[in-house]
Amino acid sequence: MVRKAIEILLVEDNPNDVELTLHALRSNNIANEVHVARDGEEALEMIFGSGRWADHPERPAIVLLDLKLPKVDGLEVLRKLKTDPRTQAMPVVVLTSSREEPDIAAAYQLGANSYIVKPVDFDQFLDCVRQLGLYWLLLNEHPPENALEHGEGQI
Repeated sequence: MVRKAIEILLVEDNPNDVELTLHALRSNNIANEVHVARDGEEALEMIFGSGRWADHPERPAIVLLDLKLPKVDGLEVLRKLKTDPRTQAMPVVVLTSSREEPDIAAAYQLGANSYIVKPVDFDQFLDCVRQLGLYWLLLNEHPPENALEHGEGQI
């Protein structure tokens, strides 16, 4: 079976952080297609193929999710992803500036696969994205497509 390129959904409302993340991905030779959602509502539309994204053929393989978002906050996006059988196995990496313990606890309680605080230093941020890409895009085995939709892997 030929595996499709893994799509990354970056959910980030700060234009500077979007550019920095895209630059870090390119600098680390991560050539996967990246879609950007600028708020939580747009992210949910992209993931579930609704609204303006009704004709989007596939879900992203991984979501990089900021918490502080307009319209629908990141924790609500995470809750919706992890409670829907179609997306509950989708890896979600919280990539945010918040070090607040309640945010960290809530993210993990809602099913986040990882919680990363964005480094302020540019070189540290580049290294963070490199390591994130190596693990989630190269080393990690993703669940089979549609496994949960067909009842596979359910307990």
